[in-house]
Amino acid sequence: MLPLRDDIVARRYPVFTVVLIGINLLVFLDELAWGRRLPEYLFLYGIVPVRYTDPDLLRLFHPVQQAIPFVSSMFLHGGWLHLLGNMWTLWVFGDNVEDRLGRFRYILLYVSGGACASLLHIVTNASSAVPTIGASGAVAAVMGAYFRFYPRADVTVLIPPFFLGPFFRVPAVFFLLLWFILQFYNGTLSLVSRASDAGGIAWWAHIGGFIFGALAGRALARHPNL
Repeated sequence: MLPLRDDIVARRYPVFTVVLIGINLLVFLDELAWGRRLPEYLFLYGIVPVRYTDPDLLRLFHPVQQAIPFVSSMFLHGGWLHLLGNMWTLWVFGDNVEDRLGRFRYILLYVSGGACASLLHIVTNASSAVPTIGASGAVAAVMGAYFRFYPRADVTVLIPPFFLGPFFRVPAVFFLLLWFILQFYNGTLSLVSRASDAGGIAWWAHIGGFIFGALAGRALARHPNL
């Protein structure tokens, strides 16, 4: 199911959600300019689990170089569909979460959620040499916060490949729980089959981001002066 919109109207214009979408777009355009050197670029700025688990590789990188991908990776994408899918989902759910938390706490949730998602991906794919990129973990954190903040909301969705309809209105809780269950199922399957590299999807990053968002979003909401 693809979310199209929700029924919660934000009180304020989602400035930082738009800023995040703009930054992701600009970074992706810069990414395209690397051409044949793109694999080197992704190895440096994407999350490559083996860089953090192999002692020989670990010695080649300064701690700052190891820290940078926890932020930079969430602004890189593997193609236009990857970028548009993440940004559209952020647009659907991010405006209300930004409205509820305020801009600073919203950005804190987004960046921290993305970093936490990357950490769980490293733990569950310790020997992988495949760069992991994308805002999915950070967006999942926003979805997790939305799950806690707006349990009574409804989301209008469509089911691909029927992009012209019919459209369905479902409870946001149902949509987000179904999404999470699918991530958990595929993530568990990837651990059993070790097919996560082949699939190209960081399932556990999604899971980690969502759980972080559900927990941290509620905690951040309790501190309006932060």
